[in-house]
Amino acid sequence: MEGTDAMKLAVALIVLLPLAGFIVTLVFGKRMGTRAHVLPVALVTATAVLAVYAFEWVFRHQEEPFVWDAFTWLVAGRYEVTWGFQVDTLTGVMLLVVGIIGMLVHYYSIGYMHGDGGYYRFFAYLNLFMFAMFVLILANNFLLLFLGWEGVGLCSYLLIAFWFPKKTASQAGKKAFLVNRVGDFGFTLGMLLIFVTTGTLQFAGVFDKAEMIGAGTLLWICLLLFTGAIGKSAQFPLHVWLPDAMEGPTPVSALIHAATMVNAGVYMVARSYPLFMHSNTAMLVVMVVGTFTAIYAAYIAITQNDIKKVIAYSTVSSLGFMFMALGAGAWAAGIFYLFAHGFFKGLLFLCSGSVIHAMGGEQDMRKMGGLRTRIPVTFWTMMVGAVALIGVFPFAGFWAKDEILFADFTHHYYVVWVVGVVTAFLTAVFAFRMMFMTFFGESRADAEVQAHVHESPKVMTIPLVLLAIPAAALGVVVGWPPEEGWIHTFLEPVFFDVEHEEFAWLGTGGALMAFSLVVALVGVYVAYVMYLKRRELPAQLAARVPWAYQASLRKMYMDEVYEVAPIRSTIAFSNWLWTGFDVLVIDGIVNGLARLWDWVGAALRQLQTGRVQNYAFGIFAGMLALVIVVGCIWGV
Repeated sequence: MEGTDAMKLAVALIVLLPLAGFIVTLVFGKRMGTRAHVLPVALVTATAVLAVYAFEWVFRHQEEPFVWDAFTWLVAGRYEVTWGFQVDTLTGVMLLVVGIIGMLVHYYSIGYMHGDGGYYRFFAYLNLFMFAMFVLILANNFLLLFLGWEGVGLCSYLLIAFWFPKKTASQAGKKAFLVNRVGDFGFTLGMLLIFVTTGTLQFAGVFDKAEMIGAGTLLWICLLLFTGAIGKSAQFPLHVWLPDAMEGPTPVSALIHAATMVNAGVYMVARSYPLFMHSNTAMLVVMVVGTFTAIYAAYIAITQNDIKKVIAYSTVSSLGFMFMALGAGAWAAGIFYLFAHGFFKGLLFLCSGSVIHAMGGEQDMRKMGGLRTRIPVTFWTMMVGAVALIGVFPFAGFWAKDEILFADFTHHYYVVWVVGVVTAFLTAVFAFRMMFMTFFGESRADAEVQAHVHESPKVMTIPLVLLAIPAAALGVVVGWPPEEGWIHTFLEPVFFDVEHEEFAWLGTGGALMAFSLVVALVGVYVAYVMYLKRRELPAQLAARVPWAYQASLRKMYMDEVYEVAPIRSTIAFSNWLWTGFDVLVIDGIVNGLARLWDWVGAALRQLQTGRVQNYAFGIFAGMLALVIVVGCIWGV
């Protein structure tokens, strides 16, 4: 359905306003000094309002999505690619997440980045990211989606390495960029295979032909697309870039690496639902990778001491939960968790930034403690985020997470359900380990740091409060009653023909929810005993099973594996290309030709004697040879 002129204008402005903010701020921002944030923040606020308007429009037209081919982008023979937009119910959910959280992060950044030398650059990059992310979620074809996909990857690199004089930051930016290239290569091959198979990259055209694609071809298309999602959404084994991305400023972690960009892989798989639903093997792969990543990342998070890395591994685990849901066929539950996760995980990252701000840049939880009375707003809002994360009734994570576990159980994926329950337990342990080490007990910070601990300014704390509200209440508002809530019916036009078990409070559904809640509370109690009541226990446990402790602390040795396999092998191959091929073969050919002509020149140089009689003899000999040759020719 073609949308109204007002909707066209809204969608166009959603895309163009952040782009304009980026260009103007990058060119003139340095002259603006401390007011460089004014334009990008104002424009992203307007964009958020327009995103809400677009959501409201699609809310009223759930069965008739807005489709608009703005102009022809590329032409190759009979094939055309349009710069086209599509706003359906799935897009509407993503617009709320990206628009609202993006706006709040911009306001938070005013206080967090105050006084930074690259202040204007930071806000310019944030606006560029918003432009790319909106292109990604509004696109109505794979090629335009891929443009936004690569755009958010570029912004991720720019913002992770924002403090580029710091070596760890510049290396983390390069690591994120290179690892994502692996996933993006798979995505590119998937798009090419889609085009070769269907003759189009428009979502509508591709999805209409999904049933006619051969099983083997369809499986490869899905696996290649999922490879891109593994890289962008930090799933095993391409997850290694996201924890290191914490080297960037905390607002970057909240916006890009918790609430929006890392969700792009989940969104892309959900958008490609008509393809995946026809390949059981592809669905199984998605579920297995997501399930393993969820428990793997949760296990690592238990021993991390950097407050941002704890939340980073929590994000990797949560993304695994989302893929677990999609692979099990619980599409609405997976997007429900994405929706809720964006708010409470963005809240946790911004709260961690407030803690770091209060501690003068300190991120090690072993040097914190006793902060709950010193920074009360940060403490209470972060508590809301932690409780929502672990899934305590009635906070947002409770409804979203338990629907995923319910779907796994009722679809008879019992092993997946068990892994999910264990992951929920580990999540409760590491989340409240973080809370207890940071806010409870006595302060372990230096006296100088303690003297300067203070609550963050209102420009930072107000976004925390605003994010805490949906983190607490969103699950009840959009997910009640389970499996039949507003978000489920809202997403039905996108995820058509999806079967799910009816939820029964007095049956399996209620029992599973109660059991999951008990598991979470037990995890909180375990964290309380180990990190508040008997603090010697973690060291004793680490000494008793050092192999398990070291495996978690050293991130399952994945950095070492990458160092040995792809990195050193690539360097060795590059050295061989340099010394064995470039120097010996290429340089050898060039240098050999030079030596050949040097030898020829040296030989011919002997003819230059300076004696006239020698030259006369040469002329005579040449004439004689010419006469003989001509005579032979005539004789023939």
